[in-house]
Amino acid sequence: MDKKGFKIVKHRFCISILIASILVSPFAGFSQNSAHVEHQESLSLTDCIDYALLHQPFLKQSKINVSVARANNAINLSGWFPQVNATATLVHYDELPTLFVGNAAKPGSDPVATKTGVVNTSIPVISVTQALFNPALLYAAKSAPLLLKQARLATDSSKINVVTTVTKAYYNLLLTLEQINVLKEDTVRLGKNLTDAYHQYLGGIVDETDYLQATISLNNSLAQLRQATENVTPLYAQLKQNMGYPTDAEFNISFDTLEMKDALLLDTTEDLQFDKRIEMQQLRVSKDLQHNIVDYYRLNFLPTLSAYYNYNYEFENNKFSNLYNTAYPNALAGLSLNLPLFTGFARLQNVHKAKLQEQLLDLSEDQLKLQINTEYR
Repeated sequence: MDKKGFKIVKHRFCISILIASILVSPFAGFSQNSAHVEHQESLSLTDCIDYALLHQPFLKQSKINVSVARANNAINLSGWFPQVNATATLVHYDELPTLFVGNAAKPGSDPVATKTGVVNTSIPVISVTQALFNPALLYAAKSAPLLLKQARLATDSSKINVVTTVTKAYYNLLLTLEQINVLKEDTVRLGKNLTDAYHQYLGGIVDETDYLQATISLNNSLAQLRQATENVTPLYAQLKQNMGYPTDAEFNISFDTLEMKDALLLDTTEDLQFDKRIEMQQLRVSKDLQHNIVDYYRLNFLPTLSAYYNYNYEFENNKFSNLYNTAYPNALAGLSLNLPLFTGFARLQNVHKAKLQEQLLDLSEDQLKLQINTEYR
């Protein structure tokens, strides 16, 4: 080998070794059981999940939605209680109304125009209404427990999603860290192979091809190591996001290999039970709610019935200054019946639409079973 060729080989060898030393050195801080910063709190998978179940914002929203469902039920059912209202009117006539009254002095003669009433009138009114039968209130009463159950199932589903996303993010980060450890050892091994190939090439034992292959292998390993290292930061951020962990706080992840192996055990002989899946439970509640909607539109053919009571405390006087000196109270009670006779076939179409939506949910259940079976297999 000439002098020029020797310099080129030596230059390549020095560059490869320099790159290897630069790239491998940042990973000395990574240990098998920790990530990122030393002397930080170490969290296992169970710790990460427990933290997420307490602090994940999305899960907190789901829990609040349960309280919102209770409040909505209370609002919808409030119509069964007596509805009490107070109103008041104040009227001043610039000109009193005219009433035609028969002439008692001349029977059979034309009625006589007579001014009636007083100039000033003020009537405070207290009215009480009690619903006795109302299809909308019946629907609210039947749907209230289902709506609350729906909100609770949504919370359970959120918990499952939190556990799933945290577990996936945890193992993605852990896998990347283990890949880094493997690539570190692989890079050290390939660096030693490059050194041996370099000296063997100088001694004439191997040709330049072996040395070049060793250089390429080392560079490939270094590139994979750099890529894996760059992936740690976003994976770590993803895990913190799924946990609801503060962005300005740090922690390490820790794991026990034996515990992980025990967690992998799965009873494959257990039969698939669709009813235990949270998605199926949520769909069943949606079907029950839709069935209540069908019944509601059917009941819309029935009348609404309510009782009412009004108490009027009437004040009348021609002089405004004396208006509230004397009261003329009166009270009344009664029943109110409202029967819709014709609504342009809207009620029939509503029943038809609700039944079609019920069929859609039946088909969704069939599709969900197929999807769950595929996931299970």
